[in-house]
Amino acid sequence: MNIQISKWLLLAIISSSVFLSVMDIFIVNVAIPHIKTGIHGTDSDIQLVIALYLLGYAAFLVTGGRAGDYLGKKKVFVMAMLLFVITSAVCGFARTPWELNAARFFQGVSAAWMIPQGITYIQELFPGGPERVKALGIYGSVAGSASMIGQFLGGILPETHALLEGWRLIFLINLPIGLLVVPMALFLLPPDRRGQRSGFDHSGVLLLTGALVCLIYPLIRGRELSWPLWCVAMLVAGGVLLVLFISDQKQKRSKGHLPLLDVRLFGFRGFNIGMVVVLFYFMVQDSYFLINVMLLETGLGFSSAETGILFVFQGVGYVVASLVSLRLVPLFGKKVLQAGVVIMVVTLALHIVALNGPEVDRQLLYPILFAYGTGCGSVLPSLLAVALKNIPIELAGAASGTFSTFQQTAIALGIGVIGGIFFSCLGPLPDAATYISAYRIATVTNMALLALVGFFLWLLPGDEAICSEIVPH
Repeated sequence: MNIQISKWLLLAIISSSVFLSVMDIFIVNVAIPHIKTGIHGTDSDIQLVIALYLLGYAAFLVTGGRAGDYLGKKKVFVMAMLLFVITSAVCGFARTPWELNAARFFQGVSAAWMIPQGITYIQELFPGGPERVKALGIYGSVAGSASMIGQFLGGILPETHALLEGWRLIFLINLPIGLLVVPMALFLLPPDRRGQRSGFDHSGVLLLTGALVCLIYPLIRGRELSWPLWCVAMLVAGGVLLVLFISDQKQKRSKGHLPLLDVRLFGFRGFNIGMVVVLFYFMVQDSYFLINVMLLETGLGFSSAETGILFVFQGVGYVVASLVSLRLVPLFGKKVLQAGVVIMVVTLALHIVALNGPEVDRQLLYPILFAYGTGCGSVLPSLLAVALKNIPIELAGAASGTFSTFQQTAIALGIGVIGGIFFSCLGPLPDAATYISAYRIATVTNMALLALVGFFLWLLPGDEAICSEIVPH
């Protein structure tokens, strides 16, 4: 086998990690009502199915990158892929909400340890030039394809009745892929280079993980339990842990140690505004899927297959617009993203108009979801470059990791806040009209968040073209 073929084979192995980790976000979104029934869960249980995966991912993403330096990226990649397979199996055979949600958290942790190793391998295998651009393009395309395939399978598999309940297959489908990749990675990935060791911020990981769990968990559980004292105490504890985490990171930086988060980033006004943009945008990202799936399937009686196909149209719109926007952003800068936000707000208003009663014109939904996808595709692919464009090159890696942590945390926060608004409005015995009313309130909230995204994009300094190379995390 010549070296050129070997490179692309290794890229396929590496790309399997982003395929599985992204697919497992979107495949769950469409199947949420079936999962809720299958585990006899509550509304907050199914919010946690999404949120805990994202929390595990967010809290350990930067740590995963450091683990590759500390233990060796090949070893970490193989171990993380194996853990992903094991936790997927636990999810697939879970009998209670607690079992499923615990496994989902550790599934997110394993994804957070897989992804940075793949990025590092791409940088080593494709040192620069057209080959690296092509490799990163393939890697990004795999992630985009995984979202669409996940939405399609999330609709089809729950309605597949075999030896197991169909919803379990959305997790068990990871097993054949992972079990094929593990031995290939073990025998084919090149060995690690010596001398690439860096410190490991154990206390930073514990403080950040504790803060995120204490902030997100009670936001999801509190509503259903009428806000008991322990929920309020957790929120306060989360705020305290966050302050301690920032203080801990500053002290480590001042002593010359390598912290989990480089606090120097927050000295840049553009970076701070960019993180606010990330926060509000990604709060909308997955909460959109949650409230639409619950309305369509539980409120209006759509099958999961119908819902999955609808979201595939949204995904196609995303892919088309992303290909166009990546050509336009270098020319017009953040104006492309602002136009995408406007499209998203307008099409969310069209969602409300179209989903106005039990007798929905289903054919009308396809172009609306496609148009919404074009708005997303105009914003998301270049959001990293816009948010980080004024960051010095020596801080670029830390800024990219912080961006990804903010991204996953914001999605989990959106599930808690927007999902909480939606379920609060449903009441104990909702009918179709109640679902529609709750959906309108939650969607208007998302429209307000997107308006804030547009406002803070306008506040970002400069409007020049953006030409930086983006390395995904």
